[in-house]
Amino acid sequence: MIRFDQVTFTYSTADLPTLRSVDLHVGEGELCLVTGRTGVGKSTLLNAVNGLVPHFTGGHLQGSVIVAGLSTATAPPQEFAPVVGVVGQDPLASFVTDTVEEELAYGMEQLGVAPPVMRRRVEETLDLLGIAELRRRPLRTLSGGQQQRVAIGSVLTAQPRVLVLDEPTSALDPTAAEEVLAAITRLVHDLGTTVLIAEHRVERVVQYADRLVHLAGDGRVLDGAPADLMRTSDIAPPVVRLGRLAGWDPLPLSVRDARRRAGDLRDLLRAHQPPAQRTPEPVPAVAGTTPAPGAATARRPAQAAPPVPASSATATSSATAGHGHGHGHSHGQDHGQGGGPALSARRLVVAYPDTTAVRGVDLDLRRGEVTALMGRNGSGKSSLLWALQGSGPRRSGTVDVAGTDPGRVPPRRARSLVGLVPQTAADLLYLHTVDAECAQADHESRAPAGTCRALLDSVAPGLPGARHPRDLSEGQQLALVLAVQLTAAPGVVLLDEPTRGLDYHAKETFARLARRLAGEGRAVVVATHDVEFTARAADRVVVMAEGDVVADGPTPDVVVSSPAFAPQVTKVLGPQRWLTVEQVQQALEAA
Repeated sequence: MIRFDQVTFTYSTADLPTLRSVDLHVGEGELCLVTGRTGVGKSTLLNAVNGLVPHFTGGHLQGSVIVAGLSTATAPPQEFAPVVGVVGQDPLASFVTDTVEEELAYGMEQLGVAPPVMRRRVEETLDLLGIAELRRRPLRTLSGGQQQRVAIGSVLTAQPRVLVLDEPTSALDPTAAEEVLAAITRLVHDLGTTVLIAEHRVERVVQYADRLVHLAGDGRVLDGAPADLMRTSDIAPPVVRLGRLAGWDPLPLSVRDARRRAGDLRDLLRAHQPPAQRTPEPVPAVAGTTPAPGAATARRPAQAAPPVPASSATATSSATAGHGHGHGHSHGQDHGQGGGPALSARRLVVAYPDTTAVRGVDLDLRRGEVTALMGRNGSGKSSLLWALQGSGPRRSGTVDVAGTDPGRVPPRRARSLVGLVPQTAADLLYLHTVDAECAQADHESRAPAGTCRALLDSVAPGLPGARHPRDLSEGQQLALVLAVQLTAAPGVVLLDEPTRGLDYHAKETFARLARRLAGEGRAVVVATHDVEFTARAADRVVVMAEGDVVADGPTPDVVVSSPAFAPQVTKVLGPQRWLTVEQVQQALEAA
């Protein structure tokens, strides 16, 4: 179905090829998982399938790409529309109509499909993806998982033979991700659709994959059976790393397979207890195309747009660009461990015209603690973060940070008390060079010249000062935003989905960074759907549902008992309270 023959591709601005001598043959009805560290060329490989590379991206392509008998060298990309369906990372950004039914029909209208055929295909797709009850719903009122299924449906109505998905679960909670993956596997098994998925959260997908394609980072592409490549892959989910540690052969790819093998390991670990958390760890610098450690804070959230849910079904966060860093006067303030909580919120209510996103929440954030804020899409996490920072709407309630309510003081002062990273940190970069961003942060924070640059170099050294921020990789942009915000030294740091788009290595680095920030005496909150990151970094987990806090406690107490938020190691070794492979390794080494 898909054939790459000796494909080498080099972007016009690059010195070295992104893809080098790639030979890849994907058969009909295969589910193919594409893995690799950030920036190694996964999106390039996917875009070559329908000719967007090189016809729209530019660059030089050698070799041939053949899909369903069509060559990307001779057929223009529009001819691939009925053959290859592409779903990007952000489904909402790709929608062009207002309702589910209209979106499903739109692609067929562009292809000139007859109205009776369109009607039949819409009904079939609604049933196939289990979204028939959503047919008349406005797209912006859907949850993240529902939006993703509609995005898939909008390309399926054209009945493509190949479906290409770029991180389809990155923004989804665990339950919504399972719903989307169930729909995808049904397409493979029932319709024989060939599916290519690029996904950083390998633990969610690898058990369903027939083939694994791994980009090594030097242009080479390795492919084969998932269990074979996972033996040596540097991108491996916890269940695979646990299998390597235990010496299991064959390696398990799913929790079910691992649990069947884990009886002896559970017996061995019964006499041990997971190590107590936590101590700050050194943060290795991250450079090049690999992401820097994920942006802990963002600039001027008070002037970016707070989340405005379109309906009672969802409350989405949108951080559009504002101007002026507005960092405040607190450079060098004390973040010591003494005294009361770093932030105390009481009876906090956030309401929009058609929904109440946060319902009377009480929350204390303690110095030196990393808190994971979890919950399904639309549960109110982003609205709560914006209200705590002082920028978002608040109907009632109070927030106290060092005797000051951030929502009752000028934006500059609020930002010096509480720093917030919105979901899209790059929206907050607006100057023309890295040096200009750093200089502006120093000026507006009243910090000594060079403070921001020193912070940037501590997490991502060597970024060229003359480079435009929009030309940086995603991880490098996050590192720059981190440095800008930390220049103001806020005592409370809030992060909204900072690990989206980061590979395992970058998330490990970011986990160490979160621990370091907490070790400096800050209160750190990370709103996330990433249960593996939570297990690695968080001292405490707060779970929200429909605007309420439904669980709050130490990480093991909350996640061990939760089928949705438990990490893979916990599922394999439960009821024992192990959270990470590293904990198990320490226990085995001490045995």
